[in-house]
Amino acid sequence: MLQSYLFPISIAFLTFPVAALFFTLPFLIVQYRKHGYINKYRAILLYLFLLYMMNALYLVILPLPATIHNKPLHVSSYMQLIPFHFIQDIIRETNVMIDRPATYIRLLKERAFLQVMFNVMLLVPFGVFLRYYFQVTWVKCLFASLGLSLFFEITQVTGIFGIYDYPYRLLDVDDLITNTAGGMTGFMASEWISRHLPRVDKLDENLDLTKKRVSYTRRALAFLIDWFILLPILIVLILLNSPYPYVSIIVIYFFGITYVTNGLTAGKWVVRIRLKGSSERIKLSELVTRYGLLYLLVGGMNIFYIWAGINQLSPLFLIVLTLGMFGFNLMSAIHLLRCVFNPKRTLFYEAKSGTSHVII
Repeated sequence: MLQSYLFPISIAFLTFPVAALFFTLPFLIVQYRKHGYINKYRAILLYLFLLYMMNALYLVILPLPATIHNKPLHVSSYMQLIPFHFIQDIIRETNVMIDRPATYIRLLKERAFLQVMFNVMLLVPFGVFLRYYFQVTWVKCLFASLGLSLFFEITQVTGIFGIYDYPYRLLDVDDLITNTAGGMTGFMASEWISRHLPRVDKLDENLDLTKKRVSYTRRALAFLIDWFILLPILIVLILLNSPYPYVSIIVIYFFGITYVTNGLTAGKWVVRIRLKGSSERIKLSELVTRYGLLYLLVGGMNIFYIWAGINQLSPLFLIVLTLGMFGFNLMSAIHLLRCVFNPKRTLFYEAKSGTSHVII
């Protein structure tokens, strides 16, 4: 029986890096918007919660049938709706003798009893997380635990929502009872656990965001959000044969709009940062210098290289241009890495423009 639990757990750990990768982007956005920074302890807790939820789900649905065209189970009903039916199962299968306490240890080897204990333990961490991290009341924990258990049961009885021709596991009302009991057990245990861990509601106490450095991760996220918005617009302008579409976007968005918003772009607003110049109000000349060097010089050279290749200019010219662009981009990458790993260094376009990022 232990082996049947180890397989889903191992799969959860193997697939966790992939899930964490997809989880990271929304995690960063929410943390920056809500708290203004990334707290390492809070991050560890949330990634542990993700890992736990993956383990719980895999324990419920794995192993999967060999094919989606599976055969129906040999049962009279796919639902067991008699509450506390597990007590009869334990009594029927057990070798325990009530008048002999020494035989109670046998329960630890009996399928029916272990199944009940597994269903209880499955949601104990859920209750702990709900109370310790999410700070919910016992009523919310009760309904959340019941809801999660019901989701698991529906997933099973519908063959993972119709993916499989027939259900390969049953919906059991006892699972709802024992899972919910596990969630409430975790809720009560969390009171003791929280005494030995930092208080989540105090993590941001005495925090001065103005003294925190804006990380390159945060800036990269703002960059991605901005270009997620701008790239479709750029493609449309190109398809409409608009003159100089790339330059137009840089001038309108990064010069004009950013000046009007005093250093804010959509991406920067999402992650709660803005540009600051030599004074509180950013100057247009500072923006032109900063984004002119970054997007018109560095970006423009790469755009020109792509254009030259598409239009099949002179082979000799393309060879020289390729070598030149390789050297230029290599030096730019080295410069970026040196700035990333040495906080005292400043990116060249920031040094020339006198601009920097601040948290808002």
